Amino acid sequence: MPGLASDAQPAPLSVSQIPAGKITTTVYSLLRDARYDDVASLLNQELAANPSSRPALSLIAYCYYQQHDWLGAAGCYEELCKHHPGVQEYRLYYAQALYKAGQHAAAIDACNAVDGPGFAEPTRRLMAAIKYEMDDLTGARVLIDACAQDNVDTIYNQACVLFKEGKYTEANARFSDAAKRQGYHPELSYNLALCCYQRREYVSSLKHLADIIEHGIRDYPDLNVGVLPEEILSVGNSPSLHKSFLVEAFNLKAAIEYNLKNLTAAKEALQDMPPRLEEELDPVTLHNQALVHMDTEPATGFEKLIFLLQQVPCPPETFGNLLLLYLKFEYYDAAADMLAENSGLARGVLSRYLYDFLEAVLIKTASPEDSFKKLDDLGTKHVEQLRRLSKGVQDARSNRDDDGVKRLVHEYDEQLERYIPVLMAQAKLYWDAREYHVVEKIFRKSVEFCSEHDTWKLNVAHVLFMQENKYKEAISFYEPIVRKHLEQGLLDVTPIVLANLCVAYIMTSQNEAAEDLMRRIEKEEERLAFEDPNKRCFHLCIVNLVIGTLYCAKGNFEFGIGRVMKSMDPMSRKLGTDTWYYAKRCFAALFETLAKQMILLKDDVYHEILTFFDTCETHGREILAVVDPMGMANVDPAHNSVAYEARLLKALYLKIYS
Repeated sequence: MPGLASDAQPAPLSVSQIPAGKITTTVYSLLRDARYDDVASLLNQELAANPSSRPALSLIAYCYYQQHDWLGAAGCYEELCKHHPGVQEYRLYYAQALYKAGQHAAAIDACNAVDGPGFAEPTRRLMAAIKYEMDDLTGARVLIDACAQDNVDTIYNQACVLFKEGKYTEANARFSDAAKRQGYHPELSYNLALCCYQRREYVSSLKHLADIIEHGIRDYPDLNVGVLPEEILSVGNSPSLHKSFLVEAFNLKAAIEYNLKNLTAAKEALQDMPPRLEEELDPVTLHNQALVHMDTEPATGFEKLIFLLQQVPCPPETFGNLLLLYLKFEYYDAAADMLAENSGLARGVLSRYLYDFLEAVLIKTASPEDSFKKLDDLGTKHVEQLRRLSKGVQDARSNRDDDGVKRLVHEYDEQLERYIPVLMAQAKLYWDAREYHVVEKIFRKSVEFCSEHDTWKLNVAHVLFMQENKYKEAISFYEPIVRKHLEQGLLDVTPIVLANLCVAYIMTSQNEAAEDLMRRIEKEEERLAFEDPNKRCFHLCIVNLVIGTLYCAKGNFEFGIGRVMKSMDPMSRKLGTDTWYYAKRCFAALFETLAKQMILLKDDVYHEILTFFDTCETHGREILAVVDPMGMANVDPAHNSVAYEARLLKALYLKIYS
């Protein structure tokens, strides 16, 4: 098997295998080769014979520390402190291991026990780090200010505190100062990338990340960056992986691409990181994998996020993202239960904005009126903030304060990103009630701030389209969205946008424009099929399905149903959960019309429909009729397939036909 030799680990050593007088040489040779497991195994045998052996305890502690087994290291250093109370280094290392293990109170007690000349400065730095992790930034700053100010570690620590305080520009300046003094270091480059990321300077952030990745590939060829998992199974969580900062760099790169809505690039960033087994993945990587694959593997994504919530430590974003995904999939009861059961965690990790937003949305099942009022109050606060920031930008421009303009524009953009979800949640209350004219009014009130926002423009287009007498206005919003992707690739546009635009063209007698757009989509799909024959694409299929639905809605069932069936050819590539959703609605509407004896169908059309159902049954056995990743939709798993629903529809049509 490829990669088998490189995956094989050295066999554990035993004392009996080592020649007399060669134990020390053997141990240090193994340490040089970073074979910490073997060293720990060997020395634990020595420790069994002599539990207070200072060399054995010291080297085992070192091995555990290198392997990030912080509690194991702390246990060894605790024993060393007992047997050698006068050695202050052991007290300091014990405190450091406890800090790394997240046992902050015990680490502070251990720091207070460190005494002796030459230990004041390192102890202060460690205490500052502990205070920092406990979010006691005032205490951390006092300790850092007591350290030597020209020391690189002091400058670095000052930058970290500034970063946690949200002062990203000042933090960036301090990290840059440390980088100039120390030279290239992946951790410094990563922190500079983080500062740029927080300021949404994604190009600069990606440049720092590219440096980390380039150095990682060159300095650590054993990490197999970019190698597919099939070629090599795992490089493990080796010390070189931690030193390289490649995992952190690829995760941040994925986060940037995800924020830019480049989902494919985000997936590629996670795939390019050094390969590891799933059980070896760190919490941040597992969290990011769950998010970027939620579109194709929602059940697995939910499973990973729920698993992470039970772990310590857990990425602080996990809880909020899980709740937001519950809202996206309309699991409102599950979200409400989770928020109620984890009120302490909610207060600790959710911002006030997110908590208020979730609370406002979640009460809509019990009281839509109260939900709208709470969302309206939230929206009013955001509008006031946006007006204040807008005025601030104008004043800064008048005063030619370029830094002030940059800072205020960044704050304005962040505020707008918080306002948009509130606005969309308000609109959804009336959208679900099919009161599209009210949704339009809500959007019109926000035009002052949101007119250039892509989400706002897209939803305005949808609500105009749904009113059926504003197709021209809908076209004016859909066209710029599509035009923006003509060069990059039409298949990056959501299929329903293309479908609605085609329908709007048809309804405004612009049939040539609709046909031209459909030809372009067809060419793009042919190109994709040539480049990746295994990848399925539903864009043209959904366009045809929506057009077929339009004709069915207008009463022209024979043409509409024919268009629906033709759109699913070939069935092996076009049948999916989404396409079946559109198709079955048309067949259900036709069945209802036939049952009421409002129309008659020719025999050959009946035979065509029955054959279509047979083909759906053949190809739809493994395709879900309803995507329900958490199993909360009260759908019988035995009935949740396209094949089952196709059989059911066929039985109904046979009953009418006979």
